[in-house]
Amino acid sequence: MNFATRALGRLPVGTMNKTEASYAAFLDTLVACKDVLWWKFEAAKLRLADNTFYSPDFLVLKADGALECHEVKGHWEDDARVKIKVAASIYPMQFIAVQALAKSKGGGWKVERF
Repeated sequence: MNFATRALGRLPVGTMNKTEASYAAFLDTLVACKDVLWWKFEAAKLRLADNTFYSPDFLVLKADGALECHEVKGHWEDDARVKIKVAASIYPMQFIAVQALAKSKGGGWKVERF
């Protein structure tokens, strides 16, 4: 892995990166279409084990009443993938990871369900 291309540090809590902001705009279109009733950025912290937590990027309330956890990723680190899998095995919600697709590949979002 080329560490020179990775971001230095994290953004402050409650601040979206460009990919998360783009996904938030996408969620807003789903709200306008009535497919989504509500969403909130960094709204939850789920306990996985002692001193181990997972905080999904978005909580999303679907029109059918289902609550989902959405994770926006540019690149997966091994620990992040493990955490979302563990959370999906513990909590009775759908866990969804999305990655932005390049415009040359049609744009939109690649979706992975856990």
